[in-house]
Amino acid sequence: MEYSAFFQPESGWVGDVIPVAVDGAFWLFYLLERRDDPKPGTPWALAVTKDLVRFDDRGISFECGGPADPDFNAYTGSVVRDDANVFHLFYTAQNPERLGADGLPLQVVRRATSADEMGTWVRDAAWELGAPAGYETADWRDPFVFYDDQAGLWRMVIAGRHQEGPDRRRGVLAQLTSTDLVDWTLTEPFWDPHRFLMHECPDVFAWGDWWYLVFSEFSETFTTRYRVGTSPTGPWTVPDHDTVDGRAFYAAKSAARGDRRFFFGWIASKEGNCDAGAWQWAGTLSTLEAHQNDDGSLRFGLPAELVEGFNRDVPVIDIPTPLVLDAPDGYAAVVSTVAAPVTGYLRVAFDITDGTTEAGVLLRASADGDEGYVVRLEPRRHRMVLDRWPRASTGPMQWQISGDVPFDLERPCTLPAGEHVLEVVLDHDLLVAVVDGAVSLSARIYDRNAGRVGVFVGEGRATVTDLSLRVRADS
Repeated sequence: MEYSAFFQPESGWVGDVIPVAVDGAFWLFYLLERRDDPKPGTPWALAVTKDLVRFDDRGISFECGGPADPDFNAYTGSVVRDDANVFHLFYTAQNPERLGADGLPLQVVRRATSADEMGTWVRDAAWELGAPAGYETADWRDPFVFYDDQAGLWRMVIAGRHQEGPDRRRGVLAQLTSTDLVDWTLTEPFWDPHRFLMHECPDVFAWGDWWYLVFSEFSETFTTRYRVGTSPTGPWTVPDHDTVDGRAFYAAKSAARGDRRFFFGWIASKEGNCDAGAWQWAGTLSTLEAHQNDDGSLRFGLPAELVEGFNRDVPVIDIPTPLVLDAPDGYAAVVSTVAAPVTGYLRVAFDITDGTTEAGVLLRASADGDEGYVVRLEPRRHRMVLDRWPRASTGPMQWQISGDVPFDLERPCTLPAGEHVLEVVLDHDLLVAVVDGAVSLSARIYDRNAGRVGVFVGEGRATVTDLSLRVRADS
């Protein structure tokens, strides 16, 4: 059983996660991405965790079909339990050789059941739901099923696309209803905003007085977003900050334990295992915990179990606190004299003076702090940024440095003058930064696998009131 901030199977990568809460544990079904050639089919694998840091890797749980089967790829879906204690697994079936009316690989919804607590699954070979008239046959996926107590029926939300309209705005969440989980009736769309190319991996849940609709889009961005409502069918409102995380954290779906709710997604890998590589589909499982605000909007931070797992202080960060960094029209930084561990939990508290342009931390930095990764808080621009230096060069001349690429990733956040706490979890090539327990930024960091820690300020004044680094006692 692996003990880590993250989970990845020994052979393969974590794709879309389908979390199911069972008796205090989370059963995390996920699409197993095997980057083999020729491309194999995609099954559902399973990791089980009780504490969010130890994962029992149980391997393939729901096998995909063979090369001639309609579910050669068993893609994303959902799992529910009925009153007879039978589990129903709904999933996307796709085979590249099976084409729809539009000439593209057909996607349909299929089902399986389990009467032995999800130990084995039995396919219903005669049951299939394809896209009805008016919807594209090649995009009919990610069925999410939930029970609506108010209406007394089951709802199935499917990520689809209209056949007509501007290509980038045809995405729609179709809806079917049922009383027995077998016979389904198409009804009006669950959500039809004419906004994105697609609304992948939908997730709908109630929490207190609020309902939430979660989806992942890849039109303008590659991001998981959410909406807030007061009923299971909306209307849905857009919170001020409607994203769960940034570009690197995708396809997040949620599950609850008691009055807590966790979002499970994957941090994407990059081609060539380098910072400049293109993003890939699938990666490493990562968990964020959501917290509610009074208006129903959500904050996203590190689960307490993950933070508590880093339980041994590391006395290598010889940066005294409190430390005043003062650079009213310039830049000032202090860097540790020794390297920091490649895996650890860093917590830094800043008291930032009004009008300051930026303040933050340096990670895996050079001795002078000029090279490394940077988590930068920018109060004037209301954002947190992950940056790095050096950047790529397009040629030997000074102006051919890619300095016109301002940063790698960014997250919107509110940063008024005063104290702000920045937390960073590092685990080899993975990074998750959280500011004020509210806004998270996940990333891959490949190019620098060692270095020092530092703190800095730019064009302003910040006092570092606290700084600590912890590792796991077994590391």
